[in-house]
Amino acid sequence: MTVEPVGTVVGGRTEAFDDDWDTVEAVIRLDGTRFEPDALAGLDAFSHLEVVFQFHLVNPSSVNSAARHPRDNPEWPKVGIFAQRGKNRPNLLGVSRCRLLAVDGLDVHVHGLDAIDGSPILDVKPYMAEFGPRGQTSQPAWATELMSAYY
Repeated sequence: MTVEPVGTVVGGRTEAFDDDWDTVEAVIRLDGTRFEPDALAGLDAFSHLEVVFQFHLVNPSSVNSAARHPRDNPEWPKVGIFAQRGKNRPNLLGVSRCRLLAVDGLDVHVHGLDAIDGSPILDVKPYMAEFGPRGQTSQPAWATELMSAYY
């Protein structure tokens, strides 16, 4: 399988660290050799985006495929890599929802994107409420605690 990035994150954080992503603004810059600004036509009518990106600075040797304590916190249970959203994932893929601030040419200005400067962007989709979960959602207490300062 071959996936070619559609763009790159410009600005925002230069290092990956947890929490306080609600303070981050960045630009998703589409690849000008592949896209014209009309690829973004109509996107500005949406308030939020879903963005798929690559954790490009993660060393492949640090990929985790077993159970571990999230953030190495021994007070939280060991859970498998697919029961958490850590960056050391088998395919190094991140998915983020963020607020769309503006579209300017091939630049998509966003708030709260938890990808860092230089991250390859694999896809950008408008967030539509109908694609959100149907019915009530649930999660364990450790996940709520972990996310309390994330955004």
